[in-house]
Amino acid sequence: MDAAVSAAREKLKNVTPLKKDCGRVCGARCCRPLEGEETGMLLFPGEAEAYADREGWTVRRASQGDMVVCPGTCDREERPLSCRLFPLLPLIGNDGTIRVVTDLRARAVCPLARQGKSALDPAFIEAVREAGELLAQSEEQAMFLDVLEEEQEELRELRKKFRIQN
Repeated sequence: MDAAVSAAREKLKNVTPLKKDCGRVCGARCCRPLEGEETGMLLFPGEAEAYADREGWTVRRASQGDMVVCPGTCDREERPLSCRLFPLLPLIGNDGTIRVVTDLRARAVCPLARQGKSALDPAFIEAVREAGELLAQSEEQAMFLDVLEEEQEELRELRKKFRIQN
């Protein structure tokens, strides 16, 4: 696995959006696909190898990169980096610093994402920022964060176009 991804995963190993299991708030909606759909989480570059031969996990190609479809429950240590970051994203600002934003994709699933960062544990937010700093040190991971930034901008424009408030 990519060293920057491993370090970022380690940084988020013991922190969660809330000081308790946030899945209890919403019934673990982020771990359940919509009925009739097989949805998954986007993997960071170099992360797919960790899930390639794992029983119950499927790696698929998506337009932005590899995506993993999980069995719906897992040990925290098995979670992909995207799951560990959820519902936030670390992005690289124009000045090169890491800023932490609420992932617009999460708003459809996560009640915490709709409330914004103020609803989250500050230690979690800081760990996401630190994970972003680790990722930004790798050219490949920094380029992937740029792809995620572009996707967020496209979603912002769609939300503006359709006047979606949340």
